[in-house]
Amino acid sequence: MFVDIAKIHLKAGNGGNGAVSFHREKYVAAGGPDGGDGGRGGDIIFKVDDNLSTLADFRYKRKYCAENGQNGGASRCTGKSAPDLVISVPRGTVVKDAETGRIIADVSDDEKYVIAKGGNGGWGNIHFATSTRQVPRFAKNGNPGEELDITLELKLLADVGLIGFPNVGKSTLVSVVSEAKPKIANYHFTTLTPVLGVVRMGEGSSFVMADIPGLIEGAGEGVGLGLEFLRHVERCRLLLHIIDASGSEGRDPVEDFNTINRELAVFSDQLKTRPQIVVANKCDLCEEKDIERLREYFESKGYKFFPVMAAIAEGTQELINYVAAELQKLPPIVKYEAEPKPRVDYTVKKSRTFNIRKCDGVFFIEDAPWLLDVMNTVNPDDYESLQYFERILRSTGIIDALRKAGISEGDTVSVYDVEFDFVD
Repeated sequence: MFVDIAKIHLKAGNGGNGAVSFHREKYVAAGGPDGGDGGRGGDIIFKVDDNLSTLADFRYKRKYCAENGQNGGASRCTGKSAPDLVISVPRGTVVKDAETGRIIADVSDDEKYVIAKGGNGGWGNIHFATSTRQVPRFAKNGNPGEELDITLELKLLADVGLIGFPNVGKSTLVSVVSEAKPKIANYHFTTLTPVLGVVRMGEGSSFVMADIPGLIEGAGEGVGLGLEFLRHVERCRLLLHIIDASGSEGRDPVEDFNTINRELAVFSDQLKTRPQIVVANKCDLCEEKDIERLREYFESKGYKFFPVMAAIAEGTQELINYVAAELQKLPPIVKYEAEPKPRVDYTVKKSRTFNIRKCDGVFFIEDAPWLLDVMNTVNPDDYESLQYFERILRSTGIIDALRKAGISEGDTVSVYDVEFDFVD
């Protein structure tokens, strides 16, 4: 079965915990702290594999977890960072946040995309030694890795898309003009999955044509497999609209054309303005006057019209030459830009869970994973950003909780990997 959409869960690796350790060596007095840092958790990375053509593998495995970083050790030994988890997907896969629909990445080139970042390792106690705190008996835990549900959508990368009702000759045309060899038979929905074919125009010149399985009325609302098929039309720069000029199945080719275009408009506002060329197939089964009637109608609507007999390759070379010339004038295939992660206003919600722990004069703010998102938006070198951070600490009750815990002016506050002196 062809699968072009899947929902999976990702969990990047947690960072390893920092170590609490003190140097012990004969004849060395007051060796001091030497606890090492934890290793970094593994990222989850997506990359293209051109040997894949569907998302079928994600039907059977829906949860992907990267390894955690190792904990730090004595003698300043840093824990080993975990390897990244690399997931292969077909070219043209769009990764979206399942909850918000935000586009995270368009995996269409040979770049590697980090979809979920592993957590940083925690600091060992060696980092917390000061002139007044020479024996720190604490370290930091590693940060948790990112965890999210994502939706994968496969949108084929093709320059030209063949659209039209079932059994109008799309598969025959793509088999004649390209290197693709789709299954061809005289019944509806012979083609169950989109087929890509490379059309070669000479040395160093070619384009990709996609045979999109037959659309039907109601496809824009999801009738049949309409949405699955329409999704692959979105990237096509040019559409060849194939009609059955002979009306061999008792349908009017003009009405077929209008029906399919209505479905394109329902699915996407952009598709209804995509350039189209009308290709009248099966012209050997109708009279010349019928072909001229169709030509007059479509050319009056501003469409370029080509009568062909795809089964015997009659008229196909002229069509392909024209298509190649038109593609030179059109912009490249659409690539979806990643959308930035929205900035959350944490001042709106007053109740955010957290715990405060005091150890060796340091006040640790813990069990507050929501603060990690805040820390990612704060620039310590920017005054307004620091003011924003202070407002969040006050509005969520953290400042009041620190006062109740006995904090004084100048005491150290630690929030994950960030430390600052408390100023009342």
